[in-house]
Amino acid sequence: MQMSQIQLINNKIYTLETLSRQVHLWRLINNTIVFTNGCFDILHRGHIEYLASASDLGGKLIIGLNSDRSVKKLKGESRPVNTFSDRAFALAALHFVSAVIEFDEDTPLELIRFIKPDVLVKGGDYTRESIVGADEVEANGGKVAIISFTEGYSTTLFLHKLRG
Repeated sequence: MQMSQIQLINNKIYTLETLSRQVHLWRLINNTIVFTNGCFDILHRGHIEYLASASDLGGKLIIGLNSDRSVKKLKGESRPVNTFSDRAFALAALHFVSAVIEFDEDTPLELIRFIKPDVLVKGGDYTRESIVGADEVEANGGKVAIISFTEGYSTTLFLHKLRG
């Protein structure tokens, strides 16, 4: 029997153990592993364009998604608006996203060391020097890419408009 679409989406949300096996399989068939991370609290066009562009850089896109605790620490007590479970589900529903995995640390450095992506991607507000994990990825023969933001889209801007 064929899996439901909801099952297919949920199957793209990984633990470290299940992701380890999946990355190994992807590497066996020479997939390029692309990694990015973020809070992705209220998914908007800017996020989707950024993630689609990141996906274009390789065969499999893995998103490191901040835990609720780490979003609150980074963004303030009123965040996240959406729970980890809801944010992960929305991201996993995007056809070009291969995997979503939670991280609870302040930065995704340990996750990057664990995955060893071929391409590490961050948004246009970063410089190569400020990207956590860039040295590790390049030391493993990978590359770092910076993708420009879509002007006029941000969760903070959206929430500001909403609050008037």
